[in-house]
Amino acid sequence: MVLNYIWIGFFLIAFVIAMIRLLFLGDYDVFPSMMDATFSSAKTAFEISLSLTGVLSLWLGVMKIGEKGGVVNALSRLLSPVFVRLFPDIPKGHPATGSIFMNIAANLLGLDNAATPLGLKAMKEMQTLNPQKDTATNAMIMFLVLNTSGLCLIPVTIMVYRTQLGAADATDIFIPLLIQTFICTLGGIIVTSIYQKINLFQRTLMCTFGGMMLLFAAIIFCFSTMNDATMSVVSSTAANIILMTVIIGFIIAGIRKHVNVYESFVEGAKDGFKTAVSIIPYLVAMLVGIGVFRASGAMDWLIDGVSWCVSALGFDNQWVGALPTALMKPLSGSGARGMMVDAMTTYGADSFVGRLSCIFQGSTDTTFYILAVYFGSVSIRKTRHAVAAGLWTDLIGILAAIFVAYLFFG
Repeated sequence: MVLNYIWIGFFLIAFVIAMIRLLFLGDYDVFPSMMDATFSSAKTAFEISLSLTGVLSLWLGVMKIGEKGGVVNALSRLLSPVFVRLFPDIPKGHPATGSIFMNIAANLLGLDNAATPLGLKAMKEMQTLNPQKDTATNAMIMFLVLNTSGLCLIPVTIMVYRTQLGAADATDIFIPLLIQTFICTLGGIIVTSIYQKINLFQRTLMCTFGGMMLLFAAIIFCFSTMNDATMSVVSSTAANIILMTVIIGFIIAGIRKHVNVYESFVEGAKDGFKTAVSIIPYLVAMLVGIGVFRASGAMDWLIDGVSWCVSALGFDNQWVGALPTALMKPLSGSGARGMMVDAMTTYGADSFVGRLSCIFQGSTDTTFYILAVYFGSVSIRKTRHAVAAGLWTDLIGILAAIFVAYLFFG
């Protein structure tokens, strides 16, 4: 229901602003631009779904081998003490726990292509526990918030863009981004726990969060001693070694369990193809709404209004130049990437706005894309508090990014 109102809102706001531009500003190009956006966004949605087909087939095939080889169940048992508290609706040792862990691990390593199919696998397994098949469960919402918070240890892509655009030190945003993304994820867990009345002051959870803080501190220390070239090589190599180790490990586990590895892979790959096709209508609907909203100029008007308000209140408004990246990130990953590149090109890669736009880009994930794809894959229509929790997480990420940027570069 919430997504329904948001989708309608995109069109109505876009239409009103377009009419204002036409009648009062004489802008006759606005409606053609909006219509072009509908077609181009629909095409983009289809192309994304099409490109996901191969990746989904690959990873759901690998996950099927791991499932039959007992790896997923082993991960479920290992993580049960933590996950039964964050996901109390998922029974202890359920296969969904292993898939959730694999998805989070892929996100941590910045492996988006691997994270999405693993996430869709987790959603399908959680759907088997769902008594109301068209309504999101608490576990699904917590899982989506963990994804939208964008927790990532190694932002290789952003550092590559910074290098290409002439940054003196492409890695100078690494530590600020790491701090910000951790704050955002922790904030998202807290917000969702409030909605779901989960008690976070439990010994197991407190020890886990404390251990994560120590891990982040160790990673920050290690990478802070490297230059940008070394960091890029080490992070990329480590991520790919871990990924290939997972694939080989699943195959070996299947062999040990006397599983027909090839047939299991094909079985999982078929599910991947079906999932990719089922996503298309949901993704087309969301991206078309976002495209029309952008083409109408609504985003530009919003940014100008925020800048004026901030200045009127007497606050420093230099961060507003990076705000398009932050506002676009929940709507479109590629759009936010374009905003980030535009900010670095316009203001300079080493400017405050350029660096802040990179932190925005690496902080949260594409909330509405994730909602459309993940919920669409299991035909969820009633999202309950998923949108609210996701947007609160985005807001925490934006505020944390601004704070960290001023702390390091202001």
